[in-house]
Amino acid sequence: MLTSDSTYPHPNEPVDAEPQFDGEACGLTLSCPEADLFVPDGEEPRAALARTTHLGIVAHQDDLEIAAYHGIAECYQQADRWFAGVVLTDGGGSPRTGRYAKHSDSEMRAVRRREQRKAAVVGEYGAVLQLGWASSVVKRGDTGLVTDELRQLLLLTRPEVVYLHNPTDRHDTHVACFWRAMEALRSLPAEARPRRVYGCEVWRKLDWLVAADKQLLRVDQHPNLALPLVGVFDSQIVGGKRYDLAEDGLRRANATYFDSHTTDGATQLSFAMDLTPLVINPSLDISEFTLGFVDRLRADVEERLHRYGPGSSYVG
Repeated sequence: MLTSDSTYPHPNEPVDAEPQFDGEACGLTLSCPEADLFVPDGEEPRAALARTTHLGIVAHQDDLEIAAYHGIAECYQQADRWFAGVVLTDGGGSPRTGRYAKHSDSEMRAVRRREQRKAAVVGEYGAVLQLGWASSVVKRGDTGLVTDELRQLLLLTRPEVVYLHNPTDRHDTHVACFWRAMEALRSLPAEARPRRVYGCEVWRKLDWLVAADKQLLRVDQHPNLALPLVGVFDSQIVGGKRYDLAEDGLRRANATYFDSHTTDGATQLSFAMDLTPLVINPSLDISEFTLGFVDRLRADVEERLHRYGPGSSYVG
């Protein structure tokens, strides 16, 4: 499905009322019939993808606006920077209540797809591609289907910066999405790899990282943008999940609690892991690399406990 206008049918309109997306016209061979590319400003699809400088690859609708918000804010109203997003799953398994309680999976997929497009308009994305896979397919590491589609997209976009789920996230589909994206990134020729890859916060926040491992992503440039971006996902907010308020509070807390001995240098921060070494050096073991963050936290806690424990003579 391909559309480049900024109008949105009512969520209850049938899915087949939407135009079909010709992936091959922009150089993509996609498997899911409900794959959806949306270009808010009406640019020709291939050109819209090629202008990408910052790319988010996430599992679900609204994950871009949480995990990759730094990229959205960096590109917002910038002539030389463009954010594009990729959402792997179709949204059909979303929880539903209130006015969405009786929606079928098919109707819910349509709602979630339209909500993601609305966010793309609010954030002035260069493009957003929803691949339309079921979570069960994304979680399979033995088919190569999702990885191949991501590789195609990465070769078309050649982003400078990529935002992924972090590998310690406690949501299974997020970790699977991380794996599929990392497989695609590692398969790229060296000249096509991004210069920076971040593992970002959603279902496991990253305040636990030791200071040296924290990537500080300043996200206070556009204080009027963050809440509306997440707020368009009405199907989630009606269900009682106030992600809009939670993310605003979290980013403010990150800025305040980042350091106990300095005044705040920013009003809002997101934390991330630097995953670039995993892409630059595909021979690195991903599990060992990830557990290294945990090991450094353990060592930090252990050292501080010993420093002030019984019999210590520390003066400082």
